[in-house]
Amino acid sequence: MKKAELIMKKVLVIILGLSCLGLKSQKRWSLRECVDYAVKNNLQVLQNEYSKQTQEANLKIAKKNYLPSVSGSIGNTVSFGQTSFGTGSLRNDVFRNSANLGAEVLVYNNGRLDKTVRKTQYDLEASLYDVETIKNDISLQIAQQYLTTLLNKEIVKISESTVANAKKQYDKAKITTSVGTTAQTVLAEAEAALAREKQNLKTAEINVGRSLFALVQLLQLPDYKNFDVEDVSVPEELTPELKSVDEVLTTAYSSQPQIKAAESRIRSAEVQTEVSKTAFWPTVTANVGLGSFYTNLLTTDNEGNDLIYIKERGITKQYKDNFGQQASISVNIPIFNKGITKLQVEQSKINESVAKNSFEQQKQSVRQSVQKAQFDADANYETYLSAVESEKSSKLSMDFAEKSYAAGRTTIFDLNVARNNYANAQGSVAQAKYNYLFSLKLLNFYAGIPLSL
Repeated sequence: MKKAELIMKKVLVIILGLSCLGLKSQKRWSLRECVDYAVKNNLQVLQNEYSKQTQEANLKIAKKNYLPSVSGSIGNTVSFGQTSFGTGSLRNDVFRNSANLGAEVLVYNNGRLDKTVRKTQYDLEASLYDVETIKNDISLQIAQQYLTTLLNKEIVKISESTVANAKKQYDKAKITTSVGTTAQTVLAEAEAALAREKQNLKTAEINVGRSLFALVQLLQLPDYKNFDVEDVSVPEELTPELKSVDEVLTTAYSSQPQIKAAESRIRSAEVQTEVSKTAFWPTVTANVGLGSFYTNLLTTDNEGNDLIYIKERGITKQYKDNFGQQASISVNIPIFNKGITKLQVEQSKINESVAKNSFEQQKQSVRQSVQKAQFDADANYETYLSAVESEKSSKLSMDFAEKSYAAGRTTIFDLNVARNNYANAQGSVAQAKYNYLFSLKLLNFYAGIPLSL
């Protein structure tokens, strides 16, 4: 018997050890970890990273245009048959071989290359800010869902406390009913109240799982079953936001990436207009080249004529004798191209207007977001204060109801109503608190403060 008890104790220790190990292995994510992971692994961010890499490649291509173009060619030609000679023809079976090397460099085009490089740099800047904009959007979604999860967890705690009180009331009613002190209806109502609170608790627990699942989907994690977040301690008393909308807007206008991206696109459009205007100017190009050739008469080895015999030279000799060089400068002057250049300049100016309008839209969007965040923060803070007062009153009412019920002056129905009112007031305080907290975090975000709890 003792041996069996010893074995059972060992098994129990092993099971508890494995349970503790499993609990330790489950990672609880902080808000900072969630945000960092999302901005690093989110597919939208990766998509914009590829766009950024495309712009980087475009910039490299634009800078490479400063270099000369160098090309080489080797040709072989064989011809048979008659060729015209004076009023008649003669036999001309010949093999020809040639090799040439040439280089071309742009000398002048009214700064087109410089302007193209500048335009591409602005495009790259805009793509970098686009990546940051996507990261910010995802960060805000993560923060909101994270706070929703914390809110649902707090509601679970409230529900657990309510269930515990309902269980105590049920146990008490069960005893008093069994001894005949209270009627059977009291026990029935206590049992029904306990069942309702257990249902509310289960609903709250499901809401926690649902919010965690939504957060996992935002993070794009493959496994959601073992995911959880840290239990963050939120202050019981909140203070109002002291920064004004104008202060936040001043920072937001100078720091938000969507506005910076719009500014870069304005500069890009302006430079593109300058690039289009360069087509009105001449283009000067310099060319240099060198080459040689070899000819082999297939029907004879005589390079002379019928009177004078000159033995045909070999390929090495011919390549040396026929070696030549050439250099040239060409000027391409635009005279008339159907007015296309003028239309392209007008089109570029329209694109400037489009970019400037987009910039104003981005500023308007940020302004509206900041104003809404400020309005929500003020409204949620007032709601929070009202909810706190309602919670205090509901708590006082519940305390009186419990004392009155204990003294036999009220019914269990009145007590349950008071308890439900207090539980609802607690939920309202939690809801208002987390709504205000998110509004506050959003304002701080626009004010340049990183997201954290």
